[in-house]
Amino acid sequence: MNRQNHHCTLAKIVVGCGYVLGLVTLTTDPVHAADQAQWGQAWSRNPVSEERGLPATFDPGSGRHLKWTARLGSETHSTPVVAGGRVLIGTNNEDPRDPRHQGDRSVLMCFNEADGAFLWQLVVPKLTQSIYWDWPKSGICSTPTVEGDRVYVVSNRGEVLCLDLAGLANGNDGPFQDEARHAVPVGEAPVPVSPKDADILWSFDMIAACGVRQHDQAHSSILIHGDHLFINTSNGVDDTHKEIHAPDAPSLIVLDKRTGKLLARDGEHIGPRIFHSTWSSPALAQLNGRTVVVFCGGDGVIYAFEPLAPAAEAGNSGEGNGDAPVATLKKVWQFDCDPAAPKRDVHRYLRNRKEGPSNILSMPVFHDGRLYVTVGGDLWWGKYEAWLKCIRMSGSGDVTRTAEIWSLPLDRHSMSTPAIADGLVYAADCRGNLYCVEAETGQTRWSHKMMGSYWASPLVADGKMFIGTRSGKFHTLAAGREKKILAEIDLDSKISASAIAANGVLYLATMDRLYAVQTNDPE
Repeated sequence: MNRQNHHCTLAKIVVGCGYVLGLVTLTTDPVHAADQAQWGQAWSRNPVSEERGLPATFDPGSGRHLKWTARLGSETHSTPVVAGGRVLIGTNNEDPRDPRHQGDRSVLMCFNEADGAFLWQLVVPKLTQSIYWDWPKSGICSTPTVEGDRVYVVSNRGEVLCLDLAGLANGNDGPFQDEARHAVPVGEAPVPVSPKDADILWSFDMIAACGVRQHDQAHSSILIHGDHLFINTSNGVDDTHKEIHAPDAPSLIVLDKRTGKLLARDGEHIGPRIFHSTWSSPALAQLNGRTVVVFCGGDGVIYAFEPLAPAAEAGNSGEGNGDAPVATLKKVWQFDCDPAAPKRDVHRYLRNRKEGPSNILSMPVFHDGRLYVTVGGDLWWGKYEAWLKCIRMSGSGDVTRTAEIWSLPLDRHSMSTPAIADGLVYAADCRGNLYCVEAETGQTRWSHKMMGSYWASPLVADGKMFIGTRSGKFHTLAAGREKKILAEIDLDSKISASAIAANGVLYLATMDRLYAVQTNDPE
């Protein structure tokens, strides 16, 4: 396939990631803000950390400020998470950890937080319907979410999986017992499991149970709220990019985190309005004093739902997972980010760079009563228009005409989730532009052009902003109203994933390597 189509696959996968490093080292004692078990802050998705004492630079050659490094596959689009002494990240199998698993596979790797030792991996064969279901060598692109000793992740095959954080080292737990067969393509002999393999506790197949037609790859960061998992289904276009083969499939579903049973789905019939795919993962917000689940559809519309329809609270399953009916999530609020854009026959605008529908690849971020999001024409197939928007979270029903506070034009579409800290919004676009904007007014304080496209989201921590580019550069800038570049590190490998900080350590991934960065200057 052509390069354009290959890039379209990876775009949706990477929605929202970020990094940066610099030349200044703090002398204050580090303050640890604990694990980072989910992409973005646990409640609002804001990519901001309270960690302190993070170095602004590191040197892979000399090892300065490098706690450890671990090899990955050849393509890594998943953002790492840290929980329970473990670091988890999705990648591919181009550098096999287990010689018994050869060829193109998708992998979730687990490392020891203390020293980077490899602990276990989940190996998943590719879907075979077509490359547009599961793009070659793209690996597991979804970022895992960890709670306690459970890891929740969406595999490349559109499965929602619950894993044991300890892997099979402590035995095969849970009702799921067929890990040996799950790890190999259909028709091949099972490979006996070992303590270095993942322990699958339960599995839910969104393609089989919900009729989803995922496009390019599954790409979701699961949101946990109470006993429920909120999951983007990645429903999208067919191989021609001109039709939606699953117009009635849900874009957002809810599972019981304990059993994997399907409890609810959206009822917005978003499918026919999806221009490319459903990229964005859900977040939590406050609306009129109550908690809601905020979800950005593949139609460029933001929806807010009650966390779970009352009929589903009893908890059962349907749609291929039992006989009880599946509840429909109750919509309480919506905002159309591009109300002038076409809403019908949207695929007639394919390759039109001047007009057409908008979609949302980043996650929405809730902060101080407002929602911040990047939105615009599809990066590879749509118009160039794009914006960073600030939206008031109040009212009910369709608030498109009244809720927008400000809108800042971007140079191109953005995959990056914005970061909000100290009254400022940091955002990046796919033309290599960084923006620092006043959160209250949308006034630009500064912007900066970097070499390479941003597929990652900015991380703000310790008075710095960290972000990496597809040209392999990792940057650190000072967080604040004055533009100040602290460092640029050439890592010789593209960066799609976002940086995170946990327990005094900065984690960042290139296509083929995971770095754990920590101050290690002699006293």
